[in-house]
Amino acid sequence: MTQDASLYQRRRPPTTHELASIPWLARLQPHQRERVQASVVVTDARVGDYVCRVGRPVTFWFGLIEGLLKMSADNVDGLTMTFTGVPPGGWFGEGTAVKREPYRYNIQALRRSVVAGLPIDMFHWLLDHSIEFNRFIMNQLNERLGQFIAAREIDRMARPDLRVARSLAALFNPVLYPGVGDVLRITQQELAYLVGLSRQRVNEALAFLQAQGAIRIEYGGLRVLDLAALRTSQFSNADGRGAPLPSTGRPAAAR
Repeated sequence: MTQDASLYQRRRPPTTHELASIPWLARLQPHQRERVQASVVVTDARVGDYVCRVGRPVTFWFGLIEGLLKMSADNVDGLTMTFTGVPPGGWFGEGTAVKREPYRYNIQALRRSVVAGLPIDMFHWLLDHSIEFNRFIMNQLNERLGQFIAAREIDRMARPDLRVARSLAALFNPVLYPGVGDVLRITQQELAYLVGLSRQRVNEALAFLQAQGAIRIEYGGLRVLDLAALRTSQFSNADGRGAPLPSTGRPAAAR
């Protein structure tokens, strides 16, 4: 949380409700859980706040209690490449925390968010003392590897509907983001930032996926009706084609 001084200054103890939303706490032994709960802090991030920044040292392992974050980095041309989004319930940066290396990516708030932080020394204490915590981190790293392999595949997809479908499937990963459930509170503009497409293309893709029965667009968010289809289906129309490629709009990452 020292990656942004204002975030660190706004830190506070978590509420009982916020502690209950941390998925790995319940796996700890009672004496471990008591010690860890005393060290966890939360902070209220505003839109645009950086939780992590490229090149900064790791001081906390972070998780999202409420809100929406994005993981990104700038390429050599100065354009922002978005790797993934982080919805509620997600904890991230465990690889960086294990190695105690500087961040190679930025984590930024897309909306007002509540971010939790576990001090890095307590993170390593758990690695040394808790088998249950080690299993959680191992599962996280395994799922994260699969997530980034899928992200490379998404980047090479030309069809917007498939890019949006696979990106939504990643946000509904029950292992990485257990707090999401069946409904994700997200706007089309936020999804456009995460997918790297214009809002217009995302809107058309969502309408197509809804017509295919994979999702239902609800007020303030999306409900997944067929997660397996979002992960694997090619979503062909009767004529064998997917949603058309619009000729307008720039990728959100270029704006």
